Order: sequence, then structure tokens, then C-alpha cells
Amino acid sequence: MTDRSTAPAAPAPAPSPRDLVHTSIWQDSPEDDNPYATRSARCRGYDVHGDMVGRARWVEMLWLLMRPELPPAPTLDVLEALAVALANPGPRDPSVHAAMCAGVGGSPAASALIAALAVGAGRNGGAREVHDAMSMWRRCGPDLAAWRTYPALRAADAVEIFPDGAHVPGFDPHGVSTPLSVRQLSAALAGMDAGDGTRWLHAHLDQAAGAIGLPLAISGVAACVLHDLGFSPDEGEMLYLLLRLPGAAAHALEQQSVGFKHFPFYRLELDPAATPKETA
Repeated sequence: MTDRSTAPAAPAPAPSPRDLVHTSIWQDSPEDDNPYATRSARCRGYDVHGDMVGRARWVEMLWLLMRPELPPAPTLDVLEALAVALANPGPRDPSVHAAMCAGVGGSPAASALIAALAVGAGRNGGAREVHDAMSMWRRCGPDLAAWRTYPALRAADAVEIFPDGAHVPGFDPHGVSTPLSVRQLSAALAGMDAGDGTRWLHAHLDQAAGAIGLPLAISGVAACVLHDLGFSPDEGEMLYLLLRLPGAAAHALEQQSVGFKHFPFYRLELDPAATPKETA
């Protein structure tokens, strides 16, 4: 991507202070004949449509929306690799299944994505778990003993809208062994030099699982990498929500075209003994 343009922005009438949106991320100017249409837009000083389009990678734009300066190319490669891994959690994931339900039911596109966001936002494999795991890295570092006590420490923090977490964040409370996909992702990102925490976690993956008593989950890898890249827990939570949406969208569209007769509903077992008998 080329350097920031130093050309001054076109002069425009000075708005009143109450009309200003204060942001260090974005600067745009309107068309002379339509105040609601953007004539030019700059992200952190870069001309988006005149300079970035056709030259910048999507991951560069994503980074600039979160950070004022671009990092070295290898750092962008790590974020892009993580984005590829997170792009589709797959139909096994509750957030994707929620989007599929919306799609097969004929709901609008926005409903499918909102369903995926709502179901994928929580503390059990969702974005809030990534937030918790990143907070744990900030507070405890690579200290497994401290990790074991972290749920109790976090429970003593301010009251939240989310239910309290009952397990160490970043680990799978339903798992027995670390999935191959998690091992492969951890190895790939550690090999890309994602950061000290990522290298340590990969080298101690089995030791961590043994100490915690649960296998590492993909949310734990994501949290570690995002922490190494310098993102805050709030930023990591938002990125985790965002980066998992493409798969939810694709599966919702697919199920919309397939129809409800072929939708994979979960099996339901009814106990006849528990069914009230008909009375005469």
C-alpha cells in the first residue's frame, strides 16, 4: 500500500460544533450537491477510494480501523491467517446453526447474521470467552497455576450482563482431547512467529490441558494470538464476532435454498411414560 497522501482536503464550509462527529479513524467530505453522499473518504489519512482500493489488502483496512498505524507485513500475515481459520466455524458451531435456522425459515439476511452474533457472543466458546481469555493473559501471563484460579478472580469483578463462567476461558468444558484442528492452527501461527505467548502456548499445549483438566479450544488460540498482536480484550471480542460471520452467512444462504425438509434438526427422544394420559 502506498504512503498517505499529503494533498490537502477540499475546503468545505465549517460545520457547527454540534454537527461534528469526533473520530480519529475516519475523515470524509460530502458532495457539493448532496450532503449525504461521500465525495472522498480517508482512513487514518489514507485516501480509501483513490489510493487504497486496488492496492491495499482487506486485512490492512481491518487493521487501520483498529489501529492508527500499519504493522510490519508479517504481523498482517498472522492476522490474515487467523481470519482464514475463523471465517467458518462450521455447522457444528451453535452460532452457525442459528444462522442456518434463520435461513431455512426464510428470515431476512440481517436476521441470520444477528442470530449468529447473538448465539456466538457468550462465554462458552463465544466472543465473550475470547475477551475473558485475553483478560486472563493480561492479568496472569503464561502462569498455569494462576489460570486455574482465574474464574474465581473474574467472578469478583464488576457485575456483567453475561452469566458467570464456570471454566477456565479458552478451554473446552465438554472436550476430552485437544482437536487436531486446534493443534494445527496453534502450530501454524506459532510457526509464523505470532508472538511469545503463541509460541509458549503451542510448546506447552498438552501441559496446559493437563494442568487445567480441559483441552484447549480454538477460542483459546484466537485469544492468545490477538493478545500477542496487541489488541485489547474489547477489540479481540469484536474481531472474533466479526471474523466468524462469513461462514454463518454462507450456511444460511445454503439452507435457504435447500429448504426445511432437508434441514438437520436435532433428534428428539420422548418418554411415553412422561406423557399425560388422555382422560375420557
